Amino acid sequence: MKARTLGRGLEVSALGLGCMGMSQSYGPNPGDRDEMIAVLRGAVERGVTFFDTAEVYGPYVNEELVGEALEPLRDQVVLATKFGFDIRDGRSVGVDSRPEQIRRVAEASLQRLRTDRIDLFYQHRVDPAVPVEDVAGTVAELVAEGKVAHFGLSEAGAGTIRRAHAVHPVTALQSEYSLWTREIEREILPTLDELGISLVPFSPLGKGFLTGTVDASTEFTDGDVRTLIPRFTEENRAANQALVDLVTEVATAYRATPAQVALAWLLAQRPDLVPIPGTRRLSRIEENLGATTLDLTAADLTSLGEAAARLGVAGDRYNQAMQKMTGL
Repeated sequence: MKARTLGRGLEVSALGLGCMGMSQSYGPNPGDRDEMIAVLRGAVERGVTFFDTAEVYGPYVNEELVGEALEPLRDQVVLATKFGFDIRDGRSVGVDSRPEQIRRVAEASLQRLRTDRIDLFYQHRVDPAVPVEDVAGTVAELVAEGKVAHFGLSEAGAGTIRRAHAVHPVTALQSEYSLWTREIEREILPTLDELGISLVPFSPLGKGFLTGTVDASTEFTDGDVRTLIPRFTEENRAANQALVDLVTEVATAYRATPAQVALAWLLAQRPDLVPIPGTRRLSRIEENLGATTLDLTAADLTSLGEAAARLGVAGDRYNQAMQKMTGL
């Protein structure tokens, strides 16, 4: 597995694993915990070293799962988790990044992850009630104490990134980025370049749409987050099929899969970009890892990007309530 470096020294596999879907958001959760542990350990065996979780996934149970699975392999992996939500009675009711809350989350996450350090600690969503300078300062204290190694932000705007980075270096920004979600190219990516901050794209396969396994006829099960997202209405899925057809056409030429082409395009955009596609299957992990050795020509990279921009995307990536939680 090829390695990439986030920020100023956090080395990870070129492709990480987003663990959220093992506990929530994509229909009924897997009933077999041992099966998910096997998937996580199998990912390490195949060269994945970067694992992404958060206290709010579940909540809590995803960190517990990742902690149990990776405790025997701790020295081989990089663990990223997040703070910033107000969780009450088992569900998120808003955001909370007060310094005392950040410290509580850090201590609890360390216990659930069965480790003495969090390698990358993200603010999950910007808290408008707490200056980001206070957030960065608190994480800086945790870094000084050895409980956290690197500081990250998620879905933050350019101004917030600059203010946080001025207090303590931001190693990575986690935001949605893929062939069909490219808003951050206008302002966010130039800001990251200027400050030396890396990008960790989540949903790099468009929540499954860019794999070609989702179309207008797909029926989502109860609890699937895509039922809440405008671009996943039946009408918008039909309108967006042209982009998937384009990716599939390129994949056929390379004897690859649409997922591999979509990830290869993304990997080629920046040398310090590390996508974290999520899955519950080792077969999908193996498929996704194939993208790290798929070399698209410069002409194909350009034509894919230009064609995707020309086609556009029908439907917003979040509903109104979800969009308000971002700093973008």
